[in-house]
Amino acid sequence: MSPLSKYYVGAAIASILALLLLPSLVAWILVIVLLGGPVAAYFMLDESQRARLRRVRRRQIGG
Repeated sequence: MSPLSKYYVGAAIASILALLLLPSLVAWILVIVLLGGPVAAYFMLDESQRARLRRVRRRQIGG
């Protein structure tokens, strides 16, 4: 399992636990932060940094 997929699985498990255990509004805010944080970080990169990240990911996949 790649490091990126481990992050996705961890975020999904944390989101499900938050929805089950925390009050409704707090749980939804936590889910948005867990899933939206990496997306916001990706969009904060320069175009050249995004291209480099795509190249590195492609090499890890085997393409």
